[in-house]
Amino acid sequence: MATKKRKKAAKALSLNIGLNSVSAAAYEGWTGPLAACEFDANDMAALARSQGMKARVLLTKKGTRANILAAIRSAAKSLRAGDLFFLTFSGHGGQVRDVTGDEADKQDETWCLYDGQMIDDELYFELSRFAAGVRILVLSDSCHSGTVTRARLPVTDAAPGTARSKMMPLEVGRRVYARHQSFYDKLQTNVANSVGKADKSSISDPDAVLSNLSVGGGRISAIARKFKAAVILISGCQDNQTSMDGDHNGAFTAQLLQVWNHGAYRGSYATFHAAIRAAMSSTQTPNLYLLGNVSRFVAQRPFTV
Repeated sequence: MATKKRKKAAKALSLNIGLNSVSAAAYEGWTGPLAACEFDANDMAALARSQGMKARVLLTKKGTRANILAAIRSAAKSLRAGDLFFLTFSGHGGQVRDVTGDEADKQDETWCLYDGQMIDDELYFELSRFAAGVRILVLSDSCHSGTVTRARLPVTDAAPGTARSKMMPLEVGRRVYARHQSFYDKLQTNVANSVGKADKSSISDPDAVLSNLSVGGGRISAIARKFKAAVILISGCQDNQTSMDGDHNGAFTAQLLQVWNHGAYRGSYATFHAAIRAAMSSTQTPNLYLLGNVSRFVAQRPFTV
């Protein structure tokens, strides 16, 4: 009597990044001191492991462009349909001038990694290389993070009072870009060229995704079927807001952990985002951004392997 083959268990990898400072050499003397980002990364890794994921943590000096790109690319090579990649970042967000003409505000948003910035176009392209059917969850506790895979809105320059903002000061950003313009311009051009050479049927226009975003009957869909992987980004704020640091966790990460409640939460990603958003200040509004065929993914309980 033939026996049915057991369905292969999904594989889940977690990459959790937290930078309490950056290299002065890469940021024109600015080190961007923060307090809670390493805590955020460690707490996200602990959550990932509790759900059966294999987690890797990159803290401050280990949070380099080379290390992070290598880890993302390694995950892209090893994960297949049904598998999960959980990517978290806690640190400063920044901007560089858009030279490829794909940003309405003429700025590309960035993650401030230890030895240089990762541009939103770059991250978007890396995620587009994952296999069809892979689920990707990105949590970004940084400024300019509303659609860090692709961002559009104008930004303000300061956080209220003496609280620590996760935004690289605009003047620092201008100096960094002026000093390293050739690097960042070439990086954008190389990414644009790589996208142009890739199979156009596998890459969608991220701005078109936003126009397809709809909410109805408690369900959310943003279907860009040409994007192979299914991506959920829950970010710390809108692109024109600032994410705030804390003493043990960033404001967004702290609220996320509270809603998660050590795994007691039983809702979907859509309701998870709504619960986090409802509990936060109007000056910091977490965003939900979706890419690919996410209908089933976004309806799952968060962090389900």
